[in-house]
Amino acid sequence: HVRLAESGGGLVQAGGSLTLSCAASGRIFSSYAMGWFRQAPGKQREFVAAINWSGRRTDYADSVKGRLNIYRDNTKNMVYLQMNSLKPEDTAIYYCAADGGPLLDSNYDYTRNSTLYDHWGQGTQVTVSS
Repeated sequence: HVRLAESGGGLVQAGGSLTLSCAASGRIFSSYAMGWFRQAPGKQREFVAAINWSGRRTDYADSVKGRLNIYRDNTKNMVYLQMNSLKPEDTAIYYCAADGGPLLDSNYDYTRNSTLYDHWGQGTQVTVSS
């Protein structure tokens, strides 16, 4: 079982930066693909970014491509979301999630489908003021 805890959210002005962290428990963290999702008030949860188990492959939603960077440190059981050039529309609760797909298929990279993620954190609030 993997437990996830996000941190690093806060209030930032448009154009600013934040780095979110997600700490994972469990000895097999490196066997999970990881993703970041977000949910704004009144909207459905949406995919933001994903990273494969090794960290060598990443995927981003078009709305954040070029501004956000996902990376992981398997030695520390951590995954990060570096956010630059933030916009008011980035305001949301951000969740990290773990996908056990690689445990079943060593060639598995990641998915944008939130229903395939097995474990979720509680979320961290990011508010971008204009």
